Amino acid sequence: MRIDVVTIFPEAFTSPLQVGLLGKAIKAGIIEVNVHDLRNWAPGPHRKVDEAPFGGGAGMVMTPGPVVDAVESIRQPGARVILLNAAGRLLDHSLARELSEDGQLVVVCGRYEGMDERIGQALDATEISIGDFVLSGGEVAALVLIEAVGRFVPGMVGNAASLVEESFAGALLEYPQYTRPAEFRGLSVPEVLLSGHHDRIARWRREQALRRTYLRRPGLLEKADLSEEEQAMVQRWREEG
Repeated sequence: MRIDVVTIFPEAFTSPLQVGLLGKAIKAGIIEVNVHDLRNWAPGPHRKVDEAPFGGGAGMVMTPGPVVDAVESIRQPGARVILLNAAGRLLDHSLARELSEDGQLVVVCGRYEGMDERIGQALDATEISIGDFVLSGGEVAALVLIEAVGRFVPGMVGNAASLVEESFAGALLEYPQYTRPAEFRGLSVPEVLLSGHHDRIARWRREQALRRTYLRRPGLLEKADLSEEEQAMVQRWREEG
């Protein structure tokens, strides 16, 4: 898979793309990430990429010319163009998996007060947000997207089973995890995890994932595929308050 990032701060990607699973995957050629300086497509000696908004208002707006020129020179046939925009579709587990099936993503990092609306129209772009909060620019959001999408690229995650068990894969938060020592500052590991009884452990983990989701992110339960027994369990928790 190939991901191209267009930004006015290419240096923001240097270190993050060299560490962890993502860094290893890039080094091994499992995923290709190219970072492009938008100012290389900006005209004039100052390579200006922003202008004051029509109609007035605070801040500056990214002009369409450099962005469109950059993307059109980078993208290959069939590539998906992504604009990181707070008004876009929320990035979640299913969208990350969907994006991982594309051969190339061209990701544009916004700055200032935003981008000229015609950029998305000219490029037939997909607008994506990583959450309901404000960032100074799209660089951090682009790194989040690359990490989330990259995990679905075959070979990036060593144990593919972890993709199935981790939070949001099945609409539930992941169950609590424990490791050595068995007791730490008076806090003990649940006995079932030390029992060696795999069926009991699997049932305990499922119930804990369900309870954690109910307590912390109850809205996710609407998307979860629950058995009748699990539905009754949730209903009992609700009645008990």
